[in-house]
Amino acid sequence: MNPAQPAVSDLALSVDAAIRHDWCLSEVEALFALPFNELLFRAQALHRQCFDAAEVQVSSLLSIKTGSCAEDCAYCPQSAHYDTGLAGAGLMPVAQVIEAAEQAKAQGATRFCMGAAWRAPKDKDIARVAEMVTAVKALGLETCVTLGMLSDSQTHALRQAGLDYYNHNLDTSEEYYSEVISTRSYQDRLDTLARVREAGLKVCCGGIVGMGESQTDRAKLLMNLANLPEHPHSVPINMLVRVEGTPLQDAEPLDPLVFVRTVAVARLLMPRSRVRLSAGRSEMSDEMQALCFLAGANSIFYGEKLLTAGNPMAARDRRLFERLGMRMSGLCVQQAATLDCCH
Repeated sequence: MNPAQPAVSDLALSVDAAIRHDWCLSEVEALFALPFNELLFRAQALHRQCFDAAEVQVSSLLSIKTGSCAEDCAYCPQSAHYDTGLAGAGLMPVAQVIEAAEQAKAQGATRFCMGAAWRAPKDKDIARVAEMVTAVKALGLETCVTLGMLSDSQTHALRQAGLDYYNHNLDTSEEYYSEVISTRSYQDRLDTLARVREAGLKVCCGGIVGMGESQTDRAKLLMNLANLPEHPHSVPINMLVRVEGTPLQDAEPLDPLVFVRTVAVARLLMPRSRVRLSAGRSEMSDEMQALCFLAGANSIFYGEKLLTAGNPMAARDRRLFERLGMRMSGLCVQQAATLDCCH
């Protein structure tokens, strides 16, 4: 056992002892190298100290402005640099966003996330997004947006509108970052995260695996997340969705057990964070998702689509939860099952 990693019995005594912001790479790589059963055992044991192991938080994600993004992220079909056949669309009317939020709530979502394909929004854009945030918040949903880089004034405007979470992923390790993105630096992302924290917003921050990165890159990504001044409240772990027309369209598929290991290490490094299964779930078997929940994942994106990528249908998710004896936050499986008859 790595002496820097607490034993399971120690974790039962004090979860706070497992909250660290000083992880080194060798420690994180040692966790990745643990025998699979041992890694999942440790992750599940710690998970149970912080959360109800049978509960999954459910979020819904809507693209409120699609395509024509100035960034050249190699994984993204919304980049203006690539021809992926994606039809662009301007910022949605507020009424349309409210309708989508109402549908998401009816399907059991407790958080409504809104994404816009911008490098950095203009102030006039922020004013319209703030209106959406206030309206969605009034429905009783938590709110989250991802809009690119923000200024201090924009961050505070969103906070005043009632925004709960801001999503801004690190994507990968700092060393591998330039292989994926050239139009924005790693420090740009860290600066935006600092502004979000300083404004009093909760941080949603994770990354993407399966982009050709090494195991060391995955370890560094999770180490960087865990060593932020405050652990992200939500940590989305995305599996690359290979889109024709993007530079990563032919990326080698990631071993599913490597993905599960990534979830487990994220749980061990950030015990009180919601670890979310995000993009790529459409390509995951029910068995793979079940292993991810065992590894400490306790949040999902729910619905038919994540921005522009497909996502498992809500009814399929509810059937999976029922088979696993799990439930959505604030809604028991039996109640959720009746939604199929109404919507």
